[in-house]
Amino acid sequence: MTVALEHSTGLAGELAARVSSATVIRRKEPLARHTTLRVGGPADVYIEPANEADLAAVLKLCGVRGLQFFILGRGSNLIVRDGGFRGVVICLSAPEFSRVEIEAPRLRAGAGAKSKELAVAAKRAGLSGVEFLEGIPGSIGGALRMNAGAMGGETFNVVESVRVMDFAGNIRELTPAEMSVSYRSCATLKNHVALGVVFRCAPASREEIEARMKSFSEKRWSSQPAAPSAGCMFKNPPAIPAGRLIDELGLKGAKIGGARVSLEHGNFLVNDGGATAKDVLDLIELLRAKAKAERGIELSPEVEILGED
Repeated sequence: MTVALEHSTGLAGELAARVSSATVIRRKEPLARHTTLRVGGPADVYIEPANEADLAAVLKLCGVRGLQFFILGRGSNLIVRDGGFRGVVICLSAPEFSRVEIEAPRLRAGAGAKSKELAVAAKRAGLSGVEFLEGIPGSIGGALRMNAGAMGGETFNVVESVRVMDFAGNIRELTPAEMSVSYRSCATLKNHVALGVVFRCAPASREEIEARMKSFSEKRWSSQPAAPSAGCMFKNPPAIPAGRLIDELGLKGAKIGGARVSLEHGNFLVNDGGATAKDVLDLIELLRAKAKAERGIELSPEVEILGED
């Protein structure tokens, strides 16, 4: 038995002793199974807490032991390196964290709820404002952490309050004004875990909402790839959208290993099948170097990059 396996076995047992039997714990879980780009090595321990008390117990143990941990949503906007993650990956996918409740004109959603499911629930209830979330392939917690946006909408534009847990297990409710929110980022959620959110919506007819969502969907599928990707790879620089810049540089279709710049949209890197995280990261660096050398523009990744080579 290797030292790494001994470590993960002991850690998994220690975690299991502190949580309920309903919590899922796996050792050496391949994270490629949990990312939309379909790349990434294993986590030492992967855990799906059954409830807030189990989550608090996991966070406290990580703090006491000085363990690295990462909160995983649905795996979009994320690249896990091929060596995987040395520590604990926590996924809030249990029913406790995945509920969507209608309290018109508000929506209450757990951090593990899928963005698309929330948008559909709002449509059925005749509540407008979150239609843009329909096309974001992630969880509500991930949308909050990244302040995700699409089709002119942005997550925190429609947030009334967020329920969070600090890394010591303490829970409180915060308004957006009490959080550090910026373009494609929420710094507060780097040292807190989002548990759930209240969205403020506006009444509208189901037909009107449905038409808007259909328009968004048609626009998305006409301009974005169907192949596995992590979503938009770079933040848009002030001078020009990243996708247009990559197109103008003639880099659509550029390829390293199994990773390729999408022909549909230059700001998407896709897995053509068999791509490694290294292929994707090398392609990112190629694009950044070209943008800097030929246009003097710094491209900053919008995705989070995690783990070891």
